[in-house]
Amino acid sequence: MNRDDALVKLSEICLNNAQELYKSLKFCAANNIGCFRINSQILPIKTHTEFGYDIYDIPNGENIVCLFKKCRQYSKEKGIRTSLHPDQFVVMNSPNPDVVKRSIAELEYQAQVAEWVGADVVNIHGGGGYGDKPKALSRFASNLNRLSDRVRTRLTLENDDTTYTPSDLLPLCRTENIPLVYDIHHHRCYQDNIPCEEATTKAIETWNREPMFHISSPRQGWSGPKPRQHHDYIDLKDFPEYWLNLKLTVEVEAKAKEFAVLKLQNQILSCFQS
Repeated sequence: MNRDDALVKLSEICLNNAQELYKSLKFCAANNIGCFRINSQILPIKTHTEFGYDIYDIPNGENIVCLFKKCRQYSKEKGIRTSLHPDQFVVMNSPNPDVVKRSIAELEYQAQVAEWVGADVVNIHGGGGYGDKPKALSRFASNLNRLSDRVRTRLTLENDDTTYTPSDLLPLCRTENIPLVYDIHHHRCYQDNIPCEEATTKAIETWNREPMFHISSPRQGWSGPKPRQHHDYIDLKDFPEYWLNLKLTVEVEAKAKEFAVLKLQNQILSCFQS
């Protein structure tokens, strides 16, 4: 497509995505769902090196931004917390300068969307270990000063299931004032020297606002061949009872999405609070 036609097409997609986000927030409000993760490609190919664009350069760009701000107002009125989770190619500790440059561009774009919609979390993983995890995390820290305040005030770190445990990330989170999004499934898959309940407490201490945690269950159970794979739903036994008395935002990472959220809500109400 020529550039003008491409921008028109992108405008149509972005406008539709903003409209669908508003509908999604209305669904959350109607079903007592208190958090919604916004798809990181809500503005598709936004940071593409050849075909990327500024939102104000596409037709109806201002209207699209206004609709995002309408989402912010609605979520604020209804008490719905929004977040973004950039894709795995965002690696702030890569030894490749081009990867870091593109990662920063992606974080800046998603933080701009976060500002429009009122999201307070842009969550990423620690990145690669590259054979020397302390050195890799030091490289992560040194790249932080390349981020705008818009990113830094929203940036969070999450423990993963192959490289960085809570114990690996907590020192960085403390020194750089980055909240830790504690993923208990990842911690159960890739354990360190602290139990889950202690990791919960230490993660909460890194937050200057309500903490956000992740929950999921293994598709084939904990004795299955691939416990890292997410199930369609959450097994209630995987939800820590000690989370119930804490003020947390818990993001449900399950293939069935809102069906999994609603099922878990009902199970918690009937089992833990009966």
